[in-house]
Amino acid sequence: MTPSTRPMRFSLPARVLHWLMAPAIFVMLLLGSGLVTTVSIWRPLLLDTHKTLGMLLLLLVLLRLAIRLTRGAPALPSNMPGWQRGLAHLSHWLLYGLMLAMPLIGWAMLSAAGYPLPGIGGWHVPALMAPDVVRYALLRHAHGVLGRVFFWVILVHLCAGLAHALLLRDGVFNSMALRLRR
Repeated sequence: MTPSTRPMRFSLPARVLHWLMAPAIFVMLLLGSGLVTTVSIWRPLLLDTHKTLGMLLLLLVLLRLAIRLTRGAPALPSNMPGWQRGLAHLSHWLLYGLMLAMPLIGWAMLSAAGYPLPGIGGWHVPALMAPDVVRYALLRHAHGVLGRVFFWVILVHLCAGLAHALLLRDGVFNSMALRLRR
């Protein structure tokens, strides 16, 4: 898309998915942290919720990525320095990569552990690989490390969004805001 044909805002489906997925991803990170640290009676419920929400988020991010690739994204402000534009693009694609990688690695990790993912009506999500304790250990470590990276990337994204909304007021935040145009 050329700058003249780019939309002023993200499409409504992209904005709705963003604001639905943001709290769900935050909950996922909290659940994942809780799973690492808890031995309580709530662990099975936390784990089932984490797995189910992870699979739902995988489907949503695939939909969101398809929307992003077909409908494009608004141009960044022309007065934004090139290095900031580069970081903005890098951080967005890093977020998409992590939104895809986290549930896929979790799914592979559970497959390597021999634990089926729950489906609907007694149907189970197929395993991505045969059980293998070494692969499980590697995938579990990767899932944990990427979870921490994801947390920090989200924190930077949140800070940047707040800076654009409250300090710079350059329209970047409004391009993803759900409110109607004035």
